[in-house]
Amino acid sequence: MLSLPHLFVAPSALGGRGVFTARAIEAGTIIELAPVILLSAEDRALVHRTHLHDYYFQWDGEQAAIALGLGSLYNHSGEPNAEFELDYDFEQIRFVALRTIAAGEEITIDYRSGAPGMELWFATEA
Repeated sequence: MLSLPHLFVAPSALGGRGVFTARAIEAGTIIELAPVILLSAEDRALVHRTHLHDYYFQWDGEQAAIALGLGSLYNHSGEPNAEFELDYDFEQIRFVALRTIAAGEEITIDYRSGAPGMELWFATEA
């Protein structure tokens, strides 16, 4: 597992907690390599009935992945400053800065990455 040492978790204006950076992060920088715990399609259906529903990533079809490290705590934005890439070979999720992220800024991703037509399960800002 790799993550930048200056990341921290704090209350987020987007809701709940979020991941922030204490130092600027340049565009293209790998923010975190988060290993995952893989869940079968059957387990994914069970997770939907729990609080973990909001914290998993869809993985290789109908499976699910719970990201370790800070991976499941990045909040959604329609204008994210980071993106995630599912790395099936190494069973990890790679989080990368899309633009320079300022010190003190929350790191956000678009939960619909790779599936732009996906409907979100929560209300977003207009």
